Amino acid sequence: MEQKVITLYTETFGKAPKSVEHLFGGGGSSRRYYRIMAEDGASIYGVTSSSPDENRAFYNLSRLFAERSLSVPKVYALSVDCMCYLQQDLGTTTLKEYIAETGDVTMLHRVMADLPNVQFKGVGDEVYRECYPVPALDEMSVMFDLNYFKYCFVKLTGIEFNEVKLQHDFDQLTADILSEDTDTFLYRDFQARNVMVFNGNHYYIDYQGGRRGPIYYDVASFLWQASAGYSEQLRSELIDTYIESLQRYRNISKEEFMPRLMLFVLFRTLQVLGAYGFRGLWERKKHFIDSIPAGLANLRSLVAKGVIDSFPYLKQVAVMLTELNTDSMAPKVPKADSASKTNNLTVQVTSFSFKKGIPEDPSGNGGGYVFDCRGTNNPGRYEEYKKLTGLDLPVIQFLERDGEILSFLESVYPLVDFHTKRFMDRGFTHLMISFGCTGGQHRSVYCAQHVAEYLASKYDVKVELCHREQGIFTVIDKGLYS
Repeated sequence: MEQKVITLYTETFGKAPKSVEHLFGGGGSSRRYYRIMAEDGASIYGVTSSSPDENRAFYNLSRLFAERSLSVPKVYALSVDCMCYLQQDLGTTTLKEYIAETGDVTMLHRVMADLPNVQFKGVGDEVYRECYPVPALDEMSVMFDLNYFKYCFVKLTGIEFNEVKLQHDFDQLTADILSEDTDTFLYRDFQARNVMVFNGNHYYIDYQGGRRGPIYYDVASFLWQASAGYSEQLRSELIDTYIESLQRYRNISKEEFMPRLMLFVLFRTLQVLGAYGFRGLWERKKHFIDSIPAGLANLRSLVAKGVIDSFPYLKQVAVMLTELNTDSMAPKVPKADSASKTNNLTVQVTSFSFKKGIPEDPSGNGGGYVFDCRGTNNPGRYEEYKKLTGLDLPVIQFLERDGEILSFLESVYPLVDFHTKRFMDRGFTHLMISFGCTGGQHRSVYCAQHVAEYLASKYDVKVELCHREQGIFTVIDKGLYS
């Protein structure tokens, strides 16, 4: 992916860069950031991602927002395949880090005072057309977030609950959320981690998931971000700052504003817990596991304040969650079999499209498996999944609800177990396992991801995971899950 950055820079500026430095990844996303240095010492960012639609959305929204004098980074170029773009170098200090280092909350007030400008200036059909993946907060997207909470958090905690009763409360909460339709921009992931502080100014990033929607969501997202830990007093002061600035666009009192805001605080809290469950309990990313107690503390506070009283069964589930021992939430991952000896075995797991050929074995061994996923139900036949992959939650939910992919993998796991153990015992160095489907986008990606994580969790081996058609390559070092 670094070569894509170099190529785009050279095509855009007519000369090759002096140097390219990989900086960091994009948190819960597939984005990778590179600092590109020119001969004269000037620098810009090169950004790569496996989602061309998301990249296109960020690039085009950045241009539209800049025209409206909003505080966003300059963008310089987008590759033809939309897998890479160039943007202004804003340094590496987020607002969250700035507050932690300085303790200066004036920047928080400045950002909250500026938020109405983003919400009321960042509007229009030309903006909403660029939003990814949907142009407006609608019933489907609200229910996706609530199901995210149910499937990726509640179910993974292991508590027993009645899905029908919970769905009734979800339906009512969805209706309440959508009862206010307004022509304003909903940033969606508005939090201190997505605001950069550079040369004394603030700049917004990660707004490509925005859409038309109510103003309350962003205030809730920013002030009740679980890891921020803002005090009740500071939240109240920042709300005052926001409402005062809001008067330029809408006349509303704090007494009118707060009940609606707390409804969105509840909604956002559930959505965030879903993300913590998926990224933490499922993908085992430590940062997200560590954030769960703070997320549950927010939920506990909402229960105590009666915010959730209108949704009685959801309240029951919330109470059960807040009584859990969070120390036991980290997934218990099995160790490698004692009979399996530590060695230098590398397992290469690949997803691919049969239309583009079966992956070659780079080791020269010619060993391993090629599994054909095309016998299972294909999400790609449905319009709502065509632009997604087997790494996206809606596709994961589709495949797991259908169940065929789970039965398929139940047959796969014993085979890869047998081969992995035998190769370790014999001191072999390479095993290749490939999953193919029609487009190499949905079923094969899901299977490869799950088998790679399964092997990395169970055996003391190095796993190389490649989603070939998405250009994603990940190395999972042995011992990472032990």
